Amino acid sequence: MIEPHGGTLVNRMATPKQEADLRAKLSSMPALALNARQASDLAMIGHGAFSPLSGFMNRDDYASVVKDMRLANGLPWSIPITLSVSRDSARTLRDGALASLVDPSGQAVGVLNVQDKYEYDKLNEARLVYRTTEEKHPGVAYVLGQHELLVGGDVTVFHKEVRDLYSTYVQKPEQSRKAFDEKGWQTVVGFQTRNPIHRAHEYIQKCALEMVDGLFIHPLVGETQASDIPADVRMRCYEALMDGYYPKNRVILGVLPAFMRYAGPREAIFHALVRKNYGCTHFIVGRDHAGVGNYYGTYDAQHIFREFRPGELGIQPLFFENAFFCRQCGNMATAKTCSHAEEFQVSLSGTQVRAMLSQGQMPPPEFTRPEVAAVLMESQGR
Repeated sequence: MIEPHGGTLVNRMATPKQEADLRAKLSSMPALALNARQASDLAMIGHGAFSPLSGFMNRDDYASVVKDMRLANGLPWSIPITLSVSRDSARTLRDGALASLVDPSGQAVGVLNVQDKYEYDKLNEARLVYRTTEEKHPGVAYVLGQHELLVGGDVTVFHKEVRDLYSTYVQKPEQSRKAFDEKGWQTVVGFQTRNPIHRAHEYIQKCALEMVDGLFIHPLVGETQASDIPADVRMRCYEALMDGYYPKNRVILGVLPAFMRYAGPREAIFHALVRKNYGCTHFIVGRDHAGVGNYYGTYDAQHIFREFRPGELGIQPLFFENAFFCRQCGNMATAKTCSHAEEFQVSLSGTQVRAMLSQGQMPPPEFTRPEVAAVLMESQGR
């Protein structure tokens, strides 16, 4: 099976004894309040999805990732994973000491071994990571809204029993790797999505599935934009599609409980490396991956892979052009395989689909399977 990024699947989850010992000391530690994204990042570090990271980034790793898309040791990594703190909170932190990490519900969810406190340039991060400093970009808005300082260090994560909509799905790299191994899959293609899968997605997934042993449909279920279709609705769409249109022995549906950054090209690299940790050997990159608004070119998320040496990322990207249903061809196609005029193409934007649903109109079968359309219509109360 493919090695995790960096060679080892990081495990920062506390053993029962570690957790008991640390919890007994919490009252003597300074406490740092995590927002929802930081708590999500902590969990992802804990179970190894962000391998090789063992904690929030120190200043050397942060500076190198922002500038060069590499950790300080040269290993490719494209998105800063950081913990911001106010100056008042920073004064309570001593290098080498522990601080408790508290989630938005007020629960202690882990501890941080403080190794570094440092200032950073928010606008520089926005410009290099998101390619814009406009605050209407959701990723930029998040960065500009952070506290003044960053604190880095290894984390130890507490176990937290979670029973929610996603409890029955593969969530951790060790789970997906075990599932792939049990199925005897040596090659696995991962698919990232934050939207219901429509016919174009299905087409490129099945094209990829012709080349590999298995498909890992891996929707992101952490926080996205308010305008995105809710995760519970999306999951019902995926289930409906898998029940009727995919070979059950060659597809696994999991969830990625991470937050969207909307970093476009950089997030495509990030998503690929995370799927490598889950055991994927290949990763689909389509049109405007992780994009938002008009900040990125249609295929910028594919071009960025050229900035790394062949094989350096350790996972094979599969690039696909925008797919559509061609009424003249009578099937799915792309500009590479279809010569007919645009007037024959059925290709709807997310905005158009939401508008149709709000008006009680069923999206056409050339765009989405009827079973998926029915779930979407039901979610609109129609």
